[in-house]
Order: sequence, then C-alpha cells, then structure tokens
Amino acid sequence: MFSNYLIGLREGLEASLVVCILIAYLVKTGRRDALKPVWAGIAVAVLLALGFGSALEFGSQELTFEAQEALGGSLSIIAVGLVTWMVFWMRRTARHLRTELHGKLDAALAMGTGALVATAFLAVGREGLETALFVWASVHAAGDGTPRPLIGVILGIATAVALGWLFYRGALRINLAKFFTWTGGMLVVVAAGVLAYGLHDLQEADWLPGLTDKAFDVSGTIPPDSWYGTLLKGVFNFQPDPTVLQVTVWLLYLVPTLALFLAPVGFASGKGKVKAPDDQGTQPDDRPSTAPRA
Repeated sequence: MFSNYLIGLREGLEASLVVCILIAYLVKTGRRDALKPVWAGIAVAVLLALGFGSALEFGSQELTFEAQEALGGSLSIIAVGLVTWMVFWMRRTARHLRTELHGKLDAALAMGTGALVATAFLAVGREGLETALFVWASVHAAGDGTPRPLIGVILGIATAVALGWLFYRGALRINLAKFFTWTGGMLVVVAAGVLAYGLHDLQEADWLPGLTDKAFDVSGTIPPDSWYGTLLKGVFNFQPDPTVLQVTVWLLYLVPTLALFLAPVGFASGKGKVKAPDDQGTQPDDRPSTAPRA
C-alpha cells in the first residue's frame, strides 16, 4: 500500500503543481477569462487518464491467462521506462518548470481558446497517463486481491491535491528539488520491483525462459501471507521465490539507475570541481508557493 501511496503522491503532486502554476499565472496577469478553457483541458486530461486506466483493468479481464500475463508484463516494462524517464526529467527541470509553463501559456494565449485547452490538456494529460499505467502495473504486481493498493493510490492523490492547494495559497513552502529527489529515489526502488514482476509475467506467458530456475526460496522464512511478507510485498514488490532472471534484471536496473539518479546534477567549469546543481536551490521565486492569492 505504501508504494502505491508514493506513486499517487509523486505523480499527483506533479500534476497539482502544473495546475497551480497555470492558474496562478492567469490570475497574476489578469486573464481570468482564460481560466475556463484551462480547467476544461484539465478535466479532459483527467477523464482520459481514468478511461485509460479502466480500459487496462476491464479490457485485460477478457483475455486468456497467457495473454493477461503477456499484457501485464509488457505494460509493466513500458511503465518502468516511462517512470524512469519522468523522475530524471523532473529532477533536472523542477526548478525551471514554472518558467517553461509560463512560456507555453503565453503562446497559447496569443493563439486563442483552443490552444489554451490543448496546453492544459497536454501539461496534465502526460502525468495522468503515466500515473494510470504505472498504478495499473503496480496494482497488477501486488495481486493480493484486496483494495489496499487502490486505496493507497487514492490517498496519495488526495494528499497531492491538498499540498497543491496549500502551495497555491502560499501556506506551504518546501524544497521541491529535494522532495522530488527523495521521492524519485524511492520510486526507482518501486519500479525495480515492478520490472522484476513484469518479467515474471512474461515467463508465465512463455515469452521468456527460466520460470523454474529459482534464484532462492525463502517462503519458509518469509511467508507471503505473514504481516512482514505482506509489508515487503506492498513496499518493494518482494517475491520470496524469484527466478534467476528476475533477480539479475532487478540488480541491473536498480544499482546503476539509483546511482545515476542520486549523482550530482551538472558540473562547473574551472578548477575541475563539481558545482552544486541549480535545481537543488531553495529560492522562493522558483516555487509555485509564491503564487498570488486568487
């Protein structure tokens, strides 16, 4: 449940920040007339994400077992790829996200209502589709038949919406660069578990060999139905009897990805010293929490 809460919080907060920046900029520049098209684009993006998630969930139920496993494994790998790209992108651009969105919004204001709807839709829609895909893959990997993964996602998104509102009202200030670095690192760990489980799905679908080649089996020590087994499963997608392929790919993904993600961003010229990256700054002007009150 914690891993799904983290997904909902991380992805939901990104979308919330985008919405806050767009709305605050329109209010600040006196373009309240453009709020309705922006909210329309946001609403369409949310509906698209919900429809995509529903299609994944209910559409897969009509497939055979092998087809379900093949679909689940393939989408899990795609989801891990998207989330990996997202956490690296956000770490590098968190500080400049506001400026980037302002530029896109200025161009859309000059083009008219349709451009405003499209800008809001694209800004939020990408986050929504990524969230729907990764949440579905994570819930599929949990596979415990309980609503806890979905509850975790909903709680995470609700927390993100509340934080977004506090940012907009100027009631909350945090270092967003550090926040996205820490949550991104934890999300990489979660993604490693989803990737390993996705490969297991492909093995069960006979797309990959080695289903019977177990790396180890600690089911006797860590029963899957025990409280600590459930905890490990929920947080890390831990499996007590993984295959050799699962463990190998888990390590090959987690170690280098986490090392690259936590490495300093950017290097200074001169004297060969590493420069503190700009996106680690805490300058208030770079945070949506400075947005004027509506």
